Amino acid sequence: MKKISLATGAIFTLLLSAFSVFAQTQSREDLLRQIEAKRVELNTLEKAFLSPSEEDRNSYAEFLRTPDTGLIRLLPRETYDDNANKDRQRIVTRGGGAYYSFTRLTHEYGYGSDIELSQEYLSVGFAGADYGLLTNLGDVPLESVSLETPAANIFAAYNPPTEEPKVRLEARRFGMGADLQGVNVNRRLPLKLDSTYLLRSICIDETDVLVAFRVVRIDSDKSAIILWKLLRKNPKPTMARANNNW
Repeated sequence: MKKISLATGAIFTLLLSAFSVFAQTQSREDLLRQIEAKRVELNTLEKAFLSPSEEDRNSYAEFLRTPDTGLIRLLPRETYDDNANKDRQRIVTRGGGAYYSFTRLTHEYGYGSDIELSQEYLSVGFAGADYGLLTNLGDVPLESVSLETPAANIFAAYNPPTEEPKVRLEARRFGMGADLQGVNVNRRLPLKLDSTYLLRSICIDETDVLVAFRVVRIDSDKSAIILWKLLRKNPKPTMARANNNW
């Protein structure tokens, strides 16, 4: 009888253990489902947080019916990017909503990002040998800017080098500010309300685009509402890597 009791106790212990494992497994699965649900919810909230207001969209609805146009919000990197700011609000989107790709239509940094907002400056060219050109055309209507606009024509005609040393020299040249056939260009310019800019972004092995955009509003958190149109998408830029270290 004692042996039976011991056996019964052992079986009960095994069953209890198995039930406990099963319960834990179910609990972890439930937690995973909750995590996924929260992730979807968070992505939805961040998308709404990054979007321009309904009033902004209504104001430019007619312009936005034209192909290859858009309206975006850029967040100041120093406020919302995890890598730039450890003490204040942050969002999960890589780059803190401070970057945008005009071809992939995403704020996620690292996917051919073409523009950045940081410390009330707009910039182009952020990683590796990527570089670009920026100029401020002043307070001119975005609708009037086309490839026939003299500065846009000069930007479009610019032929980027393909050898690594020359590519990096160009990046440094534009980074210090340069004259390109009479147009003052830089890779970084102050953010100015009611200003229209030209941007040529050259992301090696990714994209090469010419974009005109206008800063139509600066919000209370210093985020910028930007109306844009793609003027030209060039073939993917390539670069012959040098053997020496740069």
